Amino acid sequence: MYKIIFIDIDGTLRNDKKEITDRTKVAIHKIVEKGIPVVICSGRPRQYTKKVSQEALASNYIIVCNGGEVYDYERKEVIYQNNLDNKQILTLYQMAEKYDVQFIINLGENRIVRNPTENKTDIILKEPIEKFINTKSSTQCIFSSMQLEKIKDIKEKIQPIKDLEIVNLSKCLTNCNEPEEKPFFLDIASKSTSKGNAIKKLCEYLKIDLKDSVAIGDSYNDLTMFQVVGHTVAMGNAPDDIKKIVDEVTNTNNEEGVAKFLEKVYKEVF
Repeated sequence: MYKIIFIDIDGTLRNDKKEITDRTKVAIHKIVEKGIPVVICSGRPRQYTKKVSQEALASNYIIVCNGGEVYDYERKEVIYQNNLDNKQILTLYQMAEKYDVQFIINLGENRIVRNPTENKTDIILKEPIEKFINTKSSTQCIFSSMQLEKIKDIKEKIQPIKDLEIVNLSKCLTNCNEPEEKPFFLDIASKSTSKGNAIKKLCEYLKIDLKDSVAIGDSYNDLTMFQVVGHTVAMGNAPDDIKKIVDEVTNTNNEEGVAKFLEKVYKEVF
């Protein structure tokens, strides 16, 4: 029997219009009502993921920053956190300065930004970075630019750096057939940060055996989820090489694939 379900957001939970359909919300709510946590997993920061989770009628647990943090937003409790160290953040920031790209530091409820966009929730970094990192900790930093070549160059510079990993990036950087969606981005975290490790931490906290867990995803940053859970589900819009390694494939995100799988689970279990 499944005892916990983990769901990615973009390309999985939401359709291409960034919508969570009513059918999907109902399916999630019915599962949660039966005592099975449905946990939203994302590369996005805490506040953003919390809003998506609440909209989806999912559980109060969220995995954010590509596994950098596990958070209970009802109790306002950090269950697990894997922070970058100060030297790593400084190195990344200096790289952003060199290439003159936007740099985002995710901090719990907020995000601090160098070269802000029109996002009104962004907090602009006004103090020297050396002073800032002595008082704050972060699980994830992000490079963002409208210029693909800059992001490609930064990607090449980061890959050899010890203890740092690109945990998510624009799809066109790994597949030339993908459309070039702007802005281009790189999510950077500690080498030990992954959605899979965060799933392990939450299951340990909830005393749930990993063999009783399920993960639903559509992309390469979901692979670490698939490596640790007991049952794996890929979306119909996932790349073929991901579909080949999972236990089952559901409909695409535009065909309510998450709802289809959860409805099946509900009928089988309840």
